[in-house]
Amino acid sequence: MLDFFEINGALNDLDRNAKEDCKEAFEKIEKMTEYNQLKVLSAFIKNRVSESNFAPTTGYGYGDKGRDDLDTVLADIFGCEDALIRHTFASGTHTLTVALFGLLRPGEKMLCITGRPYDTLIGVLGCDNPIDGSLADFKIGYNQVDLLPDGTPDEEGIKKALREDEYKVVYIQRSRGYSLRPSLKIKDIERLCKTVKEASPNSVIMVDNCYGEFTEEKEPVQVGADIMAGSLIKNPGGGIAPCGGYIAGRKDLIEKCSYRMTAAGVGREVGASLGHNRELYMGIFHAPHVTGEAMKSAVFAAALFSQMGYEVSPAVNEARGDIIQSIKLGDSKKLIAFCKGMQSAAPVDSHLTPEPWDMPGYDDQVIMAAGAFTGGSSIELSADAPLREPFAVWMQGGINFHSARAGILMAANEVLKIK
Repeated sequence: MLDFFEINGALNDLDRNAKEDCKEAFEKIEKMTEYNQLKVLSAFIKNRVSESNFAPTTGYGYGDKGRDDLDTVLADIFGCEDALIRHTFASGTHTLTVALFGLLRPGEKMLCITGRPYDTLIGVLGCDNPIDGSLADFKIGYNQVDLLPDGTPDEEGIKKALREDEYKVVYIQRSRGYSLRPSLKIKDIERLCKTVKEASPNSVIMVDNCYGEFTEEKEPVQVGADIMAGSLIKNPGGGIAPCGGYIAGRKDLIEKCSYRMTAAGVGREVGASLGHNRELYMGIFHAPHVTGEAMKSAVFAAALFSQMGYEVSPAVNEARGDIIQSIKLGDSKKLIAFCKGMQSAAPVDSHLTPEPWDMPGYDDQVIMAAGAFTGGSSIELSADAPLREPFAVWMQGGINFHSARAGILMAANEVLKIK
C-alpha cells in the first residue's frame, strides 16, 4: 500500500490485525463461492451455452435464442421454474415495480413484513402520497408490519395482520436499505415463508433479493418464496452487465410479470437483445466469484473499523445475507470524509470529490462514493448514505478484494483526519 498510497502510519498495524481477524470468515466465503461457481458452471453446461447465444437481434426480437436460453439458465441457477433477465430493466426499483404491477390488481392489497421498504420504493407504493402512476393510484392497498426493536421481523405481528385482512402479495425486503437492522439470511426467509403460508396459503410471497444473490448456497425461491427480483448492476451482473434486472420464480407469476414488462398477450416473446447477451452471460458466470470478493471486502471493512472503535454491522465473523457493510460513524464530517477517501481510491473518477445532494427518491440529502466502470454499480466498490442520524455509511461491492482493501484503507485514512 505504501508504495502507491499515502496512508497514516497508524493504519499499518490495524491493517495487519484486520487481515488476521478475517481469516476464518474468508475460508467460509471461499467455500460458498466455490459451491455457487460450480452451480453456475453446471447450468451453463446443462443448457449448452454456445457462441450463437451471443448473436444480437434488433426490432421486435422474435426468436432471440440467446435471450430465451439465458432465462432458462438463470432459472436453473436459482432453482426455480422460470425467470426473466433483461437489459431493459432500468434499475432494481424498476424491476421490482414491474413485478408488483404484474402481480397486483386494483382492489387487492400487499403487506410488507420487513418494516418500511427502501426509500426509492416508497413512491412506487404511494403509501405516503398516492402520486400519479403509483400502486395507490391504481387503488392497490398497502400495509406493513414494523420490525421489532432489535430489527428482526415481528412474526406474531405478521400472523395477526394476515388473520385480520386478505393480502395478495406479502413482500420481504432481504437487505437492510438505509437502516441498521440485520439483513435477512436464507434461514430467516425460510422461516418467514413458512409463517406466511401457514397463516395465508394463497398469498404470493415476493422477495426483494437485491444485494443477496450468491451470498449463500440457496436463494429465496428455493426455501418457500414464490417470486424474487433483483438488479444486474448488483451481485448477479458480476461487474460486467452494464444494466438490467431479473425476476425469477413460479412460471405462472413470471408470465404475469412478462405481460407488464412488455404488453399483455405478447410478454417475453418480444424485446431485442441488441448485442447485450454476451455481457449478461459473462456477468452471470462471474457473479459468484465477484460476490465472494465483495463479501471479503465487507468483512475486512468490519474488522478494520471495529478496531478503530466504530460500531459495525455485521460483525467480522457474523453470518451474512448480503454484501452490505454498515459502519456507524456518528458524525456528518466523518461520513463525508469516508466517502471522499473511498472515491480517491476508485479506478474511475478518483479525482472527483463526492458531495451530498438531493437525490431523486430520497427524503434526505445523499452522499455517494462510486468510482465505477458502470454508472451506479453497487457490485463495484461504493459507499453511500443519507445525511441523517446516526451518520452511518453503507458500503458494498468490490470486484476484487485487493483494490477494495485500498479503498477501505483510504476511507479510514480520511476519517482519521477528522478530530
